[in-house]
Amino acid sequence: MKSLLGILILLTNLFHQWLVHAEFFTSIGQMTDLIYKERDLVQSLKEYIREEEERLSKIKSWASHIEELTSRSTSDPEGYLAHPVNAYKLVKRLNKDWLSVENLVLQDSTKGFIANLTLQREFFPNEEDETGAAKALMRLQDTYRLDPDVLAKGRLPGTEFVSSLSVDDCFGMGKIAYNDRDYYHTVLWMQEVLKLLDEGEESTISKVDVLDYLSYTVFQLGDIHRAVELTRRLLALDSSHDRAGTNLRYFERLLEKQRAEMKMNKTADKETPTTSSGVYTRPLDYLPERDTYEALCRGEGVKMTPRRQKRLFCRYHDGNGNPLLILGPVKEEDEWDSPRIVRYLDVLSNDEIEKIKELAKPKVSDTLIFLVPQIIMHMHK
Repeated sequence: MKSLLGILILLTNLFHQWLVHAEFFTSIGQMTDLIYKERDLVQSLKEYIREEEERLSKIKSWASHIEELTSRSTSDPEGYLAHPVNAYKLVKRLNKDWLSVENLVLQDSTKGFIANLTLQREFFPNEEDETGAAKALMRLQDTYRLDPDVLAKGRLPGTEFVSSLSVDDCFGMGKIAYNDRDYYHTVLWMQEVLKLLDEGEESTISKVDVLDYLSYTVFQLGDIHRAVELTRRLLALDSSHDRAGTNLRYFERLLEKQRAEMKMNKTADKETPTTSSGVYTRPLDYLPERDTYEALCRGEGVKMTPRRQKRLFCRYHDGNGNPLLILGPVKEEDEWDSPRIVRYLDVLSNDEIEKIKELAKPKVSDTLIFLVPQIIMHMHK
């Protein structure tokens, strides 16, 4: 019975992993399409720029020509018009040539680009997709215990490309967490924004806006001392900030009340510090197995002993005499001994893999992404 239960649990886990992997490939398939769509849009935009530059070049050339004429004509209008050809050409320019210039100025070269953009917009991610992508980054951050600074600078292990997050990007991450009432991640990302601004990075985001979010968020986490500190810093930058002034008075009343209760209960001051380091604990998750699977993702699971590892082998497998595999057996590699887990290598060619992905794309749905870069690279090999 125990053996049967173990098999059922293993099959359930494998099925769950298959779903996650399938969702991951679904997401990569969709994102790959978006990359090519963006490339096409860039080409369309460059074509619009070329047409616009050509149009402006014609207008600029015409303006230079007329400027030269008017410079001569205005220096001696009567002498200029004394020549009958000049009089004729002036009338002709004002009657016809300026109309041509007007048509050239009014010429709309945006139609092609706007039409292409409107067509492609149907496949663009929406606000919900952006929120989902931000939450996926936060899951990655939690699972692998990554500081926001690591993600912001793009220093992810196992990745070929380096892609950093700007101040605006980090602020967007914080706002998404805030709107979701995820105050733990809000603090992490708003602190990163504040750090980047303090380091001198340019942005349209002001420190006042960041401190406004951060002070209220740490208050929601129960850190009244730091809420007071951050609100005072905000008011030092903008003394006319009405909400900050109201909040500060409220926070200070709560702080005085807290101190009075501590004094009444004869609680030692050292048990509640007057300042905070800004380090907070992630709230407990409603999924009891979350800590377990995150540890497994970090490679902190059960380790194989050297004695057990010696019993693992690689071999060629012909499918128990399968005619299709006798001449071309597949590579079989032992991954685990109990329960027995094996890996088959080079079963499908790259062309066959691409064909399966192509067939799967039309059947994709919304996805969940939380796999690590190393796993991503491994699955593509």
